[in-house]
Amino acid sequence: MLPPDERLQSFSEFRAPLCEKERMRQGARCMDCGVPLCQSAMELAGMVTGCPLHNLIPEWNHELYCGHFSQALIRLLKTNNFPEFTGRVCPALCEKACILGQDDLPVTTHDNELYIIERAFQNGDMKPRIPAVRSGKKVAVVGSGPSGLAVADQLNHRGHLVTVFERDDRIGGLLMYGIPNMKLDKQVILRRQELMEREGVVFRTKADVGKTVSAQELRETYDAIVLCCGAKEPRALPAVGTDSLHGVCYAVDYLKTATQALLHSGKKHMSAAGKHVVVVGGGDTGNDCIATALRQGCRSVTALEMLPAPPAERASSNPWPQWPKILKTDYGHEEAVCVFGSDPRIFGTTVKSCSINKKNEIRKITTIRGCFIDGKWVEEKGSEQTIPCDLLLIAAGFTGCEPYAADAFGLPRTAKGTLAAGPDGYATSLPGVFTAGDMRRGQSLVVWAIAEGRACAAEVDHYLMGYTSL
Repeated sequence: MLPPDERLQSFSEFRAPLCEKERMRQGARCMDCGVPLCQSAMELAGMVTGCPLHNLIPEWNHELYCGHFSQALIRLLKTNNFPEFTGRVCPALCEKACILGQDDLPVTTHDNELYIIERAFQNGDMKPRIPAVRSGKKVAVVGSGPSGLAVADQLNHRGHLVTVFERDDRIGGLLMYGIPNMKLDKQVILRRQELMEREGVVFRTKADVGKTVSAQELRETYDAIVLCCGAKEPRALPAVGTDSLHGVCYAVDYLKTATQALLHSGKKHMSAAGKHVVVVGGGDTGNDCIATALRQGCRSVTALEMLPAPPAERASSNPWPQWPKILKTDYGHEEAVCVFGSDPRIFGTTVKSCSINKKNEIRKITTIRGCFIDGKWVEEKGSEQTIPCDLLLIAAGFTGCEPYAADAFGLPRTAKGTLAAGPDGYATSLPGVFTAGDMRRGQSLVVWAIAEGRACAAEVDHYLMGYTSL
């Protein structure tokens, strides 16, 4: 990764690849492992460790070490449709489960994955794989995020005729408009789109199912429908009045306008330039907001997290591989330290109230410390502090899928806001209609979305053909 002061100069990707010799050395280190938990996706102490896609990591690391790059690519694509996405944005659960990580740095599996797929694209090895025989079955996939793309890719290679409906002007879902360009260059998504189109997938953008495209039209036209609309219903901030204030924005909306401004020069967007920015939420999205605000030239940035600070890495109370319980310093936090000299995060704190001017613009917020007791937030009396705030970004997670697409099909949602499906599968209560990804699972990682899409595609294929080879 480039140094913080260098990567802050632009929205370009900041990962500096290792040389081929070092890549092969890292592949060789993988052979020192006796039990490859990296590909297990095992649940330990209530947490998943290892790759949810069950990537054949030791196999392609060995091929990489041997210099068999084509064979490494074959093994990589066996389980992962889009290594160019996961190789950039996945938090690398594989590395957190690496046996070598107990006493040393883990194998650079995440970067090895990216190296294999990017080398394949550069050398022309990623050629269209057009099905020799078509089934004649038509499938509509609603939503073009990672789960929708995985469903489409799997079913298209199976020989079905797949059309993907996307409400935005470009495909990708949160890959396009929720993840900043410095983590995932948008040309990478367009490159994959072009490949899938050459293989036969049809993409219809600006097609909003439930609004501009009716559910009835899809049911009459397609043999199966897969809803992969994500879980983009944002969790509101309890502080009174924030929804009506100028200068308050949900994080994904803010990140979307930032990306749109890059893709469409001169497009109006919400900028953090010269502003005191406060980000509420300590997850990946909150970190991306910090990094974006820094690149836009914010005056200050503060990140509030209701949860207490987890122990530092390798603390005795959090032995390997319980990665979710370890304090992580991500790229945005490093960049904030570089610019302002300190970590922007304040743990065990949230917003209590906001102060506005005569134009209804936010100018200050009052924070308060507290903690969760029996699942309820309890404030610490007398801990209020007032800090300047011209832009308040709410990155407090999501409460499930937006209801209108589900409502268009008359499908119920669960108590957690996701679309209801069978207990052990992806079929909804409506015959021929399926769901996958965050819409079914809830807010999660890109790698989980791809895994969901692959599993759902197998179920759809079985529904259409009476059996499946996926």
